[in-house]
Amino acid sequence: MTSLSFLPTLHLSTSAHFLPRAPKSLRPRAISIKAQAVPALTQDDLKKLAADKAVDYVKSGMALGLGTGSTAAFVVDKIGQLLKTGELRDIVGIPTSKRTEEQAKSLNIPLTTLDDHPSLDLAIDGADEVDPELNLVKGRGGALLREKMVEAASKSFVVVADESKLVSGLGGSKLAMPVEVVQFCWKYNLVRLQDLFRELGCEAKLREGENGKPYITDNFNYIIDLYFETPIKDGVSAGTEIGKLEGVVEHGLFLDMATAVIIAGKTGVEVKSK
Repeated sequence: MTSLSFLPTLHLSTSAHFLPRAPKSLRPRAISIKAQAVPALTQDDLKKLAADKAVDYVKSGMALGLGTGSTAAFVVDKIGQLLKTGELRDIVGIPTSKRTEEQAKSLNIPLTTLDDHPSLDLAIDGADEVDPELNLVKGRGGALLREKMVEAASKSFVVVADESKLVSGLGGSKLAMPVEVVQFCWKYNLVRLQDLFRELGCEAKLREGENGKPYITDNFNYIIDLYFETPIKDGVSAGTEIGKLEGVVEHGLFLDMATAVIIAGKTGVEVKSK
């Protein structure tokens, strides 16, 4: 029998007892592999993805409308970071709420007003609902009046949202569609708003703050939230009829205003534009 150079010469027997055993160092080890699950993206993760994409639209020297809400807050944070590192310069912002104003000041973002800058290059804000035509419901954060003023004054309006905000028709989420009203005789307008959309199964409620008292906007008004059992069929007509009611200051239907909508979902980020 031919012997191998790295093994001693052995006279093998047919008995398995005498078969050579591999050294311990060469024996295969039992390996336990535990599959590690990839953590699912949270809603905040999705909002941040959309916000980061939206900031790509921002260029040095722009006058910007700074939105209000949890998604818009990520946008404002990112702009502040880019100004700090020098990647953006000469930016001036117009906040749509006192909350956003405080955040922007804490990040040293220079601020102005529509009185001084009546035409803006770009506004970036979140949305509560987005329909297939890129019409929006906004204002669940209570800043709908200032948001609409700033975004109407902007040459471009980019919306950031996560996929949970997509609806087939406005009001389709069955969550609040806000209407800002003056405090005087607010209940009178609540009843009129509910009657206006009775056929859609609308329920109107006065918004309350954390203290249980009526929520007061930055403009010292109240908000009546409309909850629809059936989505609004004609947003333009609905907005027109709401606006006819004396004492209504503004409504949360943002129609034909968005230039692009950035939607973050579990499969990635999608940009929708008209």
